[in-house]
Amino acid sequence: MRCTRKSLFRQLQEQGADFLLTVKANQKILHRQIRSQFQGKRYIPFVATDHEISHGRDITWTLRAKPAPEYIGQAWIGTGWIVEVAATGTRDGKPFQATHLFLTSLRTTPEALLQLVRDRWSIEGWHWIRDTQLHEDDHRYRGNGAGAMATLRTAALNLLRLAGFQSIRAGMQAVMHDITALLVKRHPELVLRRHEIWPTLWGFSPGLLTP
Repeated sequence: MRCTRKSLFRQLQEQGADFLLTVKANQKILHRQIRSQFQGKRYIPFVATDHEISHGRDITWTLRAKPAPEYIGQAWIGTGWIVEVAATGTRDGKPFQATHLFLTSLRTTPEALLQLVRDRWSIEGWHWIRDTQLHEDDHRYRGNGAGAMATLRTAALNLLRLAGFQSIRAGMQAVMHDITALLVKRHPELVLRRHEIWPTLWGFSPGLLTP
């Protein structure tokens, strides 16, 4: 979730809920205030790093966090820490760099906080793929139709991953005119074991279906 309204912070505090909220660049004042706290030779008390090598990615993640300045804590009620997370390295052989800023009420270790950010980043990346490649946000289905189309999109993405495509766009271009090639040419065993594979594609438990 990203920061939108200060009333949301008050509501979260009243409910006793913790939060980890992204600060977008379009929130110019808050974004600038947080960014300035990590510039120069300022003391950063909490730091954690992690290294990821998988799925064509070689990324180093660095989290830096510090107590929120008083003026941020007063304006955005409940904020305990301000956080910067930078990801640098390569993705699919190309240089990659991204930096995100956060407000959080959580009191935990820097390592645990970095894992939370990475888990969230992964979820947002999954939704980004569904939107940019399958244009999910443009669809206006209602009722059962919305759920059915979401299930079909999930099945399509999982099929492409199972077939070994690292790029969803490349996979769609390769099989868009011949979907059977996705199963027969790349993984013929999927056809023979469809009663085992299909539940995985659709997100069902194998025990719910019969061969």
